[in-house]
Amino acid sequence: MEYDNNWLLSLMVFLPLIGAAVVMLIPKAQEELVKVVALGTTVVTAALGVFMLFDFDYGKSGDLQYVVDKEWINVINSRYILGVDGMSLPLIALTLLIVPLCLVYTFGHFPEPRNPKAILALILILETGMIGTFASQDLILFFVFFEVVLLPMFFMIAVWGGDDRRYASLKFFLYTMFGSALMLVSFLALYFLADGSIVGDQVNTFSIVSLSEGASLGISRSAQLWIFAGMFVGFGVKVPMFPFHTWLPDAHTQAPTVGSVILAAVLLKLGTYGFIRIAIPMLPEAAAAWAPFIGLLAVIGIIYGALGCLAQRDMKRLIAFSSVAHMGFVMLGISTLTDFGINAAVFGMVAHGLITGMLFFVAGSMKDRYHTLDMDRLGGLLVSAPRLGWILGFSAMASLGLPGLAGFWGEFPAILASYNPASILPEGTFRGYMVVAALGTVLAAGYLLWMLQKTAMGNPKEEFADNEEITDVKKHEWIAWAPILALILLFGLYPRPIFKTTDDAVVKSLTVDIQGEEVENCLEVEGADLGKECFENIRELAESMKE
Repeated sequence: MEYDNNWLLSLMVFLPLIGAAVVMLIPKAQEELVKVVALGTTVVTAALGVFMLFDFDYGKSGDLQYVVDKEWINVINSRYILGVDGMSLPLIALTLLIVPLCLVYTFGHFPEPRNPKAILALILILETGMIGTFASQDLILFFVFFEVVLLPMFFMIAVWGGDDRRYASLKFFLYTMFGSALMLVSFLALYFLADGSIVGDQVNTFSIVSLSEGASLGISRSAQLWIFAGMFVGFGVKVPMFPFHTWLPDAHTQAPTVGSVILAAVLLKLGTYGFIRIAIPMLPEAAAAWAPFIGLLAVIGIIYGALGCLAQRDMKRLIAFSSVAHMGFVMLGISTLTDFGINAAVFGMVAHGLITGMLFFVAGSMKDRYHTLDMDRLGGLLVSAPRLGWILGFSAMASLGLPGLAGFWGEFPAILASYNPASILPEGTFRGYMVVAALGTVLAAGYLLWMLQKTAMGNPKEEFADNEEITDVKKHEWIAWAPILALILLFGLYPRPIFKTTDDAVVKSLTVDIQGEEVENCLEVEGADLGKECFENIRELAESMKE
């Protein structure tokens, strides 16, 4: 990794925050100026992201690029470190795409109580938190950005949400804060127990790079297991994994449309990203011990989420439960602890963000037209608004994993990776998970086709037959949706750009590097006994280097 103080990442991270401050200074009466400043900020930030996509050295995607490393909190040796590699680049690009499209959509669908200035400022603050989390290379900096997104989303749900918005927002806040507290304790334990001298630092460190390259190898197995447990709960709540998922359906159902889109498209990915960026590279031995349990909860989430969808009558709540199921596939790929599985997981994050975000966009537009999302009252969308109906059908097909659309590459490789998990993991157990996950795809087809039949097929119900509010796709909706629909199709037909970008970074994250010696992660060793022996050898090497 070459350190180069670069302005690009810092500007991308903090430009939306500056835009939010400017928006708050503009008088409320100047609504058009508020819109221009907010959209202009996100467009400029996205333009910086486009420059990064073209300038990024894909031949070295396993190395951090655009690195900034500055002093920050010297008393605890926490530094301001930002950097991007192949694992974080697709998620940053997803964020830079979704946020301006959400603003465009919001311009035609400002929720009640109407306060454009406030909601646009909150979206910009969210963007800073999301980009900052994906770019952070210091645990304290990661935690700060991870928490920045909490309050804006809380207020979006509590102020502009549905009838039960106060209950949903409080539940979201408490669950996330509980997980974050355990995550912070785990970070502090790593700081006090890890030895930075192993990687050349003579003091304890919060550096994600140092902790991933061997500084945590001297930690005892029992301590690793407890530290990983704290991270597991912290990141698992954010994913959310079963049984930490119960806040998600309420938050999605009550949130305004753009809140649901941002939550599904990006915020859930903060948890899965934490697993692949922090928990697994820093604590490989504990990850191997926890992996079968993670895989079990993942497949339970797949089946539970699918069955939960079949029990719903509210369209938005059904899509929310589908997120539990789809994120289960992401966690199943991660739990295999193989480069193939984690590559599938990163692709699944991007695909889920595009597809489920699109479904929430359509659901929000239907709510604006029908003033209800009760599927027993809906129907005939293909008759009354055919373009909107076809977009819903396209998104549903992508969500159920139809080959040729992005959802397929988010699910099929994760299932396939379960057939050959890391050698230290129980092969039979994961092959059992593979069978259960495959059944989940059948259930997904069932609930999505059922939703499509209830909402789009047949003739409009009598109460909506002559309703002039039920119009087809509007101009601002086309602008917001067209890029997402195009990418769902593009990545379904040609997934290589994402897989090629992530592969080297994923392989490197599964490798322990001690003072220049490349020691292949013990997860790749043939046989459980040899794998355990390899972990002991690495610990002995770490201890000898400390001495």
